[in-house]
Amino acid sequence: MELLTINEKRGANYIMFELNGSINSYTISDFQTRVYSTIQESNLVLDLSNVFEIDSVGMGVIMGAFNDGLESGKKLFLLSMSPQAQIAFSNTGFIDAFNVISSVAEIY
Repeated sequence: MELLTINEKRGANYIMFELNGSINSYTISDFQTRVYSTIQESNLVLDLSNVFEIDSVGMGVIMGAFNDGLESGKKLFLLSMSPQAQIAFSNTGFIDAFNVISSVAEIY
């Protein structure tokens, strides 16, 4: 079974989750809880540089958080996507809808 570690960092106008591992049906519980609660209070940055898999369940949670952010006036940012994360997002056809950044200095 794959693991997912979440390291939280706070910036002036965002909370960042540095993710390491796989975002899938086996690891989704804690990720989902933390993402959905955080996007209600702050802009959220998901650092995907060390993510080696995102399955459909993981994509569903991220897309749900994106929509929740729109409703609460917060933004979801995707930072430094790994090649595997880029493929997962490109396969959805919604990559252009997300706020993809290469540095937290790009957060607005």
